[in-house]
Amino acid sequence: MGKRLIPPEDPAEIHEVPLREALEERYLAYALSTIMHRALPDARDGLKPVHRRILYGMRLLRLDPGTAFKKSAKIVGDVMGSFHPHGDQAIYDAMVRLAQDFSSRYPLVDGQGNFGNIDGDNPAAYRYTEARMTDVARLLLEGIDEDGVEFRPNYDGQSKEPVVLPGGFPNLLANGAQGIAVGMATSIPPHNAAELCDAALHLIEKPDAKSKALLKWVKGPDFPTGGICVDSKQAIAEAYTTGRGSFRVRARWEQEEGARGAWVVVVTEIPFLVQKSRLIEKVAELLDQKKLPLVGDIRDESAEDVRIVIEPKSKNVDPALMMESLFRLTELENKIPLNLNVLIKGRIPKVVGLAECLREWLDHLRDVLIRRTNHRKAQIENRLEVLGGLLIAYLNLDEVIRIIRTEDEPKPALIKAFKLTEVQAEAILNMRLRSLRKLEEMEIRTEDKNLRNELKGINAVLASEPEQWKKVSEQVGKVRDMFGPKTPLGKRRTTFADAPEHDLAAMEEALVEREPVTVVVSDKGWIRTMKGHVEDLSGLAFKQDDKLGFAFFAETTSKLLLFATNGKFYSLDVAKLPGGRGHGEPIRLFIDLEQEAAPVALFVHKGGRKFLVASHEGQGFVVNEDDCVGTTKKGKQVLNVDMPNEARVVTEVIGDTVAVIGDNRKMLIFPLSEVPEMARGRGVRLQKYKDGGLSDVAVFDAKAGLTWKDSAGREFSASMKELAEWKGTRADAGRLPPKGFPKSNKFGKAIG
Repeated sequence: MGKRLIPPEDPAEIHEVPLREALEERYLAYALSTIMHRALPDARDGLKPVHRRILYGMRLLRLDPGTAFKKSAKIVGDVMGSFHPHGDQAIYDAMVRLAQDFSSRYPLVDGQGNFGNIDGDNPAAYRYTEARMTDVARLLLEGIDEDGVEFRPNYDGQSKEPVVLPGGFPNLLANGAQGIAVGMATSIPPHNAAELCDAALHLIEKPDAKSKALLKWVKGPDFPTGGICVDSKQAIAEAYTTGRGSFRVRARWEQEEGARGAWVVVVTEIPFLVQKSRLIEKVAELLDQKKLPLVGDIRDESAEDVRIVIEPKSKNVDPALMMESLFRLTELENKIPLNLNVLIKGRIPKVVGLAECLREWLDHLRDVLIRRTNHRKAQIENRLEVLGGLLIAYLNLDEVIRIIRTEDEPKPALIKAFKLTEVQAEAILNMRLRSLRKLEEMEIRTEDKNLRNELKGINAVLASEPEQWKKVSEQVGKVRDMFGPKTPLGKRRTTFADAPEHDLAAMEEALVEREPVTVVVSDKGWIRTMKGHVEDLSGLAFKQDDKLGFAFFAETTSKLLLFATNGKFYSLDVAKLPGGRGHGEPIRLFIDLEQEAAPVALFVHKGGRKFLVASHEGQGFVVNEDDCVGTTKKGKQVLNVDMPNEARVVTEVIGDTVAVIGDNRKMLIFPLSEVPEMARGRGVRLQKYKDGGLSDVAVFDAKAGLTWKDSAGREFSASMKELAEWKGTRADAGRLPPKGFPKSNKFGKAIG
């Protein structure tokens, strides 16, 4: 049983704190801790605290490249006990990622055993696996024993840990980082180390160089899993300048020929951070749902390397179009974000561009160089002092031995007799007897001379900034050579290409099997599709109080345009409409149609046609069909109307003359040339009314005459000669229609 907390009896011990203040203070502390000590990498060594502690812990265990491996459990235990008081699984997971060659572009840990795979399988438990550092990790730690970086007490104050690593490798950009903090996140894709070093060398020569200039070397990310980056150069330049953007990465594929003209596509590289098994499951799922009509089958033939085989439905399929359909629907194309949010100087979170990122690394290298040089300087000065003392001892050896043998306190006596310093006296007293044999004047003088020469060089470096940058350049140059484009690890894996521009219509059709359907819309606005072109719709069932509104033929690949009373056009995909035996679904489910608006007309989008749209108040204009297609559910505003006025008519423009009829049963005919063509607007007045408004509009060819249908569906026509008395100009009032014109005041012309 745990102890029960008994409230204090003395009210003076109770402190009242406003909840808001307590919350603000504690949440801020939590947010700061997450940003500083968990989620964001340091701009200098590119590491988060957990990774830094793992590497330092491995350093203390002397797990250098080439040494014997040690159990991961030992490493995790030491790191958790000494530096990182968090869950062992969290530490092990971080270590595993540093060892996976498909997660880290330049692995920092050399693992032995099962460290997981690209399928997303888990690694073995830490009691089974072993690890040591790689050369890259050694570079990051180089100089840590030479006072290269600052140390701070660990969490319990028993030992010390580095605030940052010396970082002799451009790790931040080379290995990248992902992290979600509080109120901010970071996402840095991996890059090619040799390219980063080239850009850094340019930055040393021209410190004011902008990110755009560095793109001459850093072409873009370089993922451990390869792939093809299909972004434009402008988009990449923009991303690196601002520090925010994203990269579209596609799988690498090739066509393999088979017998008798058959072929398959083989995918050899998949995008970064995509689990292969999940990718294949998703494709299989889409195949089941018949959403990939060009694909026949998919199978995984991977061993050490990735090999995904995709079979087409038939050998006549265009492989590029088939792959395009897969890129659109699966993770064979993946968007990898870039958000260069890092801790500047280990303290300030900031989104930086490429140049500033490399600048931080170079400045850090210079700081480390100065610290290491100062450390070496102190060592040399100390040794020179000791050598001076040893020389005095050598020249007066018998006297020194006598003092040591006879004096109770030899140290002060030595200092007094030979005018020695504390350090010199200590060095003489600490000398072993066997060293007396080595004590030769020439050797001491030679060592002294060599050290003084070295000290001269060190002082020259410390006094001159150009000298310091020269040293940094040499260091960066060595790293560049270690990971050059000809080395197996340094060779670029991700290539660049422009995404092939495919005809969007062909793409849409590739994603849906083309079949004839009949679109049925009920009076109350419920929509459904039926297979095939069905002429007889008398057997159709509708909901209670509902009946057939209208129906028309289309294909599964068609796009429909719906014109509503609010003057907007909405786009609908036939493939997404409900089929089967039910009553369908309300049209409002597929588009964001306001409650007070209602459909005016629905028809198949063919493209290239012209429509005349008109409102109840009698204003209208001609619009191109292609200007009516909206891409969102919200639709595209074409005819501007304010309630209670509403859009009333859309009719196809075939001909050169307009016939318009109002609710007042007055008809007017005038030339189409009087109506302007626009993409959006209120339009011009077509007919004048005292009361009521516009009922219907038709556009016809003057030579052929005007036709209309009566309520029984019989067709009537009248030539321009017969219609002479209705001819006028736009915005006239018109007169009552010819005999036999239907009472509905409609011409009965639907868009085909």
